[in-house]
Amino acid sequence: MARIREAFHETDFSVPTVNIQPEGDVTLVNLPTFFEVVLPEEGYGPDEVDQIQLLGYDIEVRPRLKSVTYRLGDETVGPTKDLGGPYPSGSIVHTYTRAGEVPVQVDIVYTGEFRVNGSGWIDIPGEVDLAGDPVVLTVREAKSRLYSN
Repeated sequence: MARIREAFHETDFSVPTVNIQPEGDVTLVNLPTFFEVVLPEEGYGPDEVDQIQLLGYDIEVRPRLKSVTYRLGDETVGPTKDLGGPYPSGSIVHTYTRAGEVPVQVDIVYTGEFRVNGSGWIDIPGEVDLAGDPVVLTVREAKSRLYSN
C-alpha cells in the first residue's frame, strides 16, 4: 500500500484555475461576481484514470474530488464540493464592498482510489492538497453623476 500511496502522490494532477465573471478579471463594487473552478486538460482531474505499472501489475489510480476552497480576497468559501459556475446560474457568488485589487484562487483536495488488473476500486489512505494559481481581480467603483445642459 505504501508504494501505491506514493504513486498516488506523484500523480500529475490537474491544478485548478478560476474563471471569474464578469470577464477580464475586473468587477464592480456591489456587483455580484461569479466564480467557477476550471480544471485544465493537463494532468488528471477527478475521476480520470492514470495507468501505472507497479511490481509487474497493471494499476489504475483515480483521483476523487474531496473539496474545493475559494479564496476570494476578503472572504473564503468552503471547503465544498461545489465547482461554481458562470452567470446567471453559478452558485459561488460574492459581492465586493470596496474597490481595490484582491487575490483570488481556488484550492482543491483530492482523495484517491486504485485497482489492480481491473478489480474493484480500493481507497488510498491520505489526500493531496493543491493550491490553484492566484489571479488578481480588480474591483472598481462606478460613480454616477447628474449633469445639467
